[in-house]
Amino acid sequence: MTGLVVCVVVLAAASAFGLWQRRSGGRLKVRGRDAEVRLGAAELGAELGRRATLVQFSSAFCQPCRATRRTLADIARMVDGVSHVEIDAEERLALVRELGILKTPTVLVLDAGGRIVTRASGQPRKADVIAALGQAV
Repeated sequence: MTGLVVCVVVLAAASAFGLWQRRSGGRLKVRGRDAEVRLGAAELGAELGRRATLVQFSSAFCQPCRATRRTLADIARMVDGVSHVEIDAEERLALVRELGILKTPTVLVLDAGGRIVTRASGQPRKADVIAALGQAV
């Protein structure tokens, strides 16, 4: 009987964690320490956009990274002055650690000065990214 109770508790906890992960994945958030960080062309390996920059941290075998790349590239083409920069997380581990990137894809929305406005861990929705750009511009 005790084994059954333990099994039910573990399954309930795992289910709750899975639902929480699914719900929070890809949601754009503002972290307090991000406001202190400014990224430039030297850190990114590419020039910042005139109005905003979408920075995507990806890895080679990440399927959501491919879909995120298409979404962000579409947005960068649609919105004047916005650029999209993709960074291979495996090649830039020092920057990944400095920024606290825990999974791929992670998207950072930067303003024109390179300050992080918001971030998303996981695949963000197109509408959410466009709304975040409104804060950055």
